[in-house]
Amino acid sequence: MQNTRINRLIDVLGEQFTRWASNPWRRISLLVISLLFGTFVGTAISTTAGQSGDWDIIAGALLVLLIEFVNLLVYGFPRLKTRSLWVEMLNALKIGVIYNLFVEAFKLGS
Repeated sequence: MQNTRINRLIDVLGEQFTRWASNPWRRISLLVISLLFGTFVGTAISTTAGQSGDWDIIAGALLVLLIEFVNLLVYGFPRLKTRSLWVEMLNALKIGVIYNLFVEAFKLGS
């Protein structure tokens, strides 16, 4: 790839974010934010799909595909000592969505 200004800018911003996120407290806070955003996404998906009743099967199939793709990224490849922050955030988002869907199911069942 050519070394253009936009490529250098993206490289510099990526390096700065990596250095910023290397602090353990910042990393944990990003993971917690991702987990909480996953619970919000789970609520939004369940209420939006359940509103009309037409999108239930499609939303369920898409959720299963996305969750299995994240599982493949996190658990499918040989384990490295340290995983990428993006992969960990995606896994936390997945955990938040699944947790919230269980909570919604318990609320409907009671």
